[in-house]
Amino acid sequence: MNLEPEPFATARLDALPLRVAYADEMAAVLGDPALHTYTGGAPETADGLRARYGRQTAGSPDPGVRWWNWVLRVRDEGRLAGYVQATVDVPGATAEIAWVVGTRWQGSGYAKEAAEGLVAHLLTGTGAGTGAGPGTGMVRTVLAHIHPDHDASAAVAAAAGLAPTERWCDGERRWERGAGED
Repeated sequence: MNLEPEPFATARLDALPLRVAYADEMAAVLGDPALHTYTGGAPETADGLRARYGRQTAGSPDPGVRWWNWVLRVRDEGRLAGYVQATVDVPGATAEIAWVVGTRWQGSGYAKEAAEGLVAHLLTGTGAGTGAGPGTGMVRTVLAHIHPDHDASAAVAAAAGLAPTERWCDGERRWERGAGED
């Protein structure tokens, strides 16, 4: 079984499986408190990210759940600019996704590109390897939860083919896309 995410690429981005070694660079990328406007919390230190990345890369304690996390490297710059993640419920064939692009790189279309690439990777296996990972039909539904006032995130979700539903969770609207939907 493929417990670790496979890398994938888009036109301008390389999505690389998360490593603890990325914590220092990601602390700078994610250091703007404005990134937490809709999600709450505050920027983490490099030490805090190292600890979190250690837990994330160790994987879910639930054997039916995969924690797949990627950092986003802007190919032309050779620098990290954000991340995408998917929590995959294997028995339910569902992946809940999220994305964050650092303030410096916002407005360049990177979040849309990354989310589109992630959804394609999960549903069709673009660039995927073997095992019970993307491309084997494991993921049938992709969903995201978005704050109702976060217009930029709603635009990213729409660009990735997700549509708003009438379902809510913790004050956020559920957006969803099934396999075969365009």
